[in-house]
Amino acid sequence: MLPTENRLRRREDFATAVRRGRRAGRPLLVVHLRSGSTDPHAPGESASPPRAGFVVSKAVGGSVVRNLVKRRLRHLVRERLSELPPGSLVVVRALPGAGDADHAQLARDLDAALRRLLGGGAR
Repeated sequence: MLPTENRLRRREDFATAVRRGRRAGRPLLVVHLRSGSTDPHAPGESASPPRAGFVVSKAVGGSVVRNLVKRRLRHLVRERLSELPPGSLVVVRALPGAGDADHAQLARDLDAALRRLLGGGAR
């Protein structure tokens, strides 16, 4: 489970990350990253912790499969929070193939997408 301070909850924050952030697509997921933005809802804080949110649609599978995918993605992102710049917003959108993927495949795609967004990989 992600700590409370690292969760994206507001619709505006999801929209900001998706519309104004950079995007990296992989076969199982798409990652949107808005780097270093300050939290407009926390006055006086200049460096809020990185926050992440997840989008898993019905195209991924039934409710049991969707919740399994969300739990796996939350766990993977929690392990990678230290790599993200302070104040960044991350939205991970699962694609239909994510329902059939195992933990290692999701981790591989998430790592590749984050590497690309954080400047460590070629396009």
